Amino acid sequence: MAFQVSPGVSVTEKDLTNVVPAVSTSSGGIVITAEKGPIDEITTISSEKQLVDTFGKPTADNFEEWFTAANFLGYGNNLKVVRPITGMLNAGTSAGVLIKNTTDYLDNFGHAASFAGSVGAYAAREPGTLGNSLKVSVCANSTAFGPHSMSGNLVADASAAIGDTSITVDDGSLMQVGDILEFGDAAAVPSTDGAPSGHYYKITAISTHVLTIARFNTATGKTETGGLRHAVVDNAKVLRHWEYYFQFSTPPTSTDDVVAAGGSLDEMHIVVLDEDGGITGTAGEILETFEGVSQAFDGKTDSGNSNYYADVIYNQSKYVYVMDHETTLANGGSAKKGTTFDNAAGDAFVVKSYSLASGTDDFAATNAEIATAYEKFADSETVDLALLMCGPSQTGDDATGDTKATAVMDIATDRKDCVAFISPARTDVVDVANAVTQTQNVVGFADGLPSTSYAVIDSGYKYMYDKYNDVYRYVPLNGDTAGLCARTDSVADAWFSPGGFNRGQIRGAVKLAFNPNQIQRDELYKSRVNPVVAFPGQGTVLFGDKTAQSKPSAFDRINVRRLFIVLEKTVSTAAKFQLFEFNDEFSRANFRNLVEPFLRDVQGRRGITDFQVVCDASNNTGDVVDRNEFRADIFVKPNRSINFIQLNFVATRSGVAFSEVAGA
Repeated sequence: MAFQVSPGVSVTEKDLTNVVPAVSTSSGGIVITAEKGPIDEITTISSEKQLVDTFGKPTADNFEEWFTAANFLGYGNNLKVVRPITGMLNAGTSAGVLIKNTTDYLDNFGHAASFAGSVGAYAAREPGTLGNSLKVSVCANSTAFGPHSMSGNLVADASAAIGDTSITVDDGSLMQVGDILEFGDAAAVPSTDGAPSGHYYKITAISTHVLTIARFNTATGKTETGGLRHAVVDNAKVLRHWEYYFQFSTPPTSTDDVVAAGGSLDEMHIVVLDEDGGITGTAGEILETFEGVSQAFDGKTDSGNSNYYADVIYNQSKYVYVMDHETTLANGGSAKKGTTFDNAAGDAFVVKSYSLASGTDDFAATNAEIATAYEKFADSETVDLALLMCGPSQTGDDATGDTKATAVMDIATDRKDCVAFISPARTDVVDVANAVTQTQNVVGFADGLPSTSYAVIDSGYKYMYDKYNDVYRYVPLNGDTAGLCARTDSVADAWFSPGGFNRGQIRGAVKLAFNPNQIQRDELYKSRVNPVVAFPGQGTVLFGDKTAQSKPSAFDRINVRRLFIVLEKTVSTAAKFQLFEFNDEFSRANFRNLVEPFLRDVQGRRGITDFQVVCDASNNTGDVVDRNEFRADIFVKPNRSINFIQLNFVATRSGVAFSEVAGA
């Protein structure tokens, strides 16, 4: 503490309660192509439902990757997913464009970049053909909103009878497909206000002045079969409403915030819908509504949040971005002070609608695109990861699967705090004539991969049901193998083996593409491959716990590798708080007192059989101290999993005591 220069009491406190923190051992990671979802960033997924909501359902093009992720989530609940950059595009109103994620939008397309998209007023929020189903409808003034009596637009159809589905008007150019109409009642002379009947009809087509109409149910927002419910006399007036009039409580006028600043007519109502049913399965389904948003760049809500329509849609929409102001919004994006907004006078009755198009998919990721996506997991300081899945190793660029598998293994080896999980190429085991050839193929695949204790290789593919497409599919097993490790963490500890009948049961396997027998399992195990075996009446089981290390040592077992990852990760995290302290006996004792209780706990939980922590003057010599270094040597004896059991049954004569033959 600082020296005092006059009498007084100085109070300080020291925190000596530091402990070794818990670390995550069950977080998974994978790269998948998908029909939707953010691109080139890590998204954390906790359930299969969230996987569907975020990245869409599996398709015939991506089911191997997709179900690898979904299978992992059947055992654990922490999965980091990256969608790679391929040739897909977001749908736009005038052209397609790639918007990778929200950061990319703000940096390169959003209002902060002065709307640099050049693809029209709106774009789909996520790349892919699903965006082509989106439609945006915008109502920017009360006249377009309705109800509005179409003065000068009298019905010119003397034969509009009950049941008719077409009606002729004086000027069809003042109406749009989608408008909701209400005709004067034929039972009485219409009033000058149109004598509304309470019956509504939606315009489904316009041919010059002839309207095709259908009954409209205001409660459901849907059209119904049948034509006019009543006859409409010639020259009866018409009340016109915006197509989505009944979704909003009031017409768009002026927000209080803009009025207070001397502006007016800034409000807009916006609807986002599934135009052709490609997203929800129901054509015309309303996905989102935004009521009373402002054209003013600095418009605010009553609570002080931004009410600028581009901001509101950026913050709240799940489906679209604003890419530019519609040309009829002459003052869109202006400051609120003294500005009169609304849209151009010539569009008083016109609602702007935008059908998005030109979105494209690309599920055929190249090895370079896949490697770039996996690099998102490379930094161990910023990305917490324990189990890295390869998914299908085979790609369009590489039929053997070695390139992708090696890239994933290299990331885990470089990080040194996670394990990669690899399955052989699909063509090695699926639709291969016999098990001998399958064994040779899998052994050849494993022999082409590097030696590392930071990877686990399994023996192939399982056959499972795809409920989203009502088909059965072969899916690589590495999602399950990684999932077994995550489940082992929850029912035991990371240093227990994930294999065997107690913790190695594979879920959802109808059958295996390759079910090796004992002789074939021997060949696989010698080549660092963990067999997955279906035993009659006992389930499908991970029947091995080897890492991909070819050198015989304790680290050629999964439980030992994961034990040391836990020890190294936890102790190194705690050791960071020794930085910039003095290298003296107090700091060394503090470190020992921090680490030894943790190791005793691991020992009590059967992870290690013995340990010793050396952190004193013997390894922190004067030279070490002078180099500003701090050393601690931590010796541990890992517990080993049982891989081989020998049972000796000895038959003895009746008169022989067991003590005489024990050990024979």
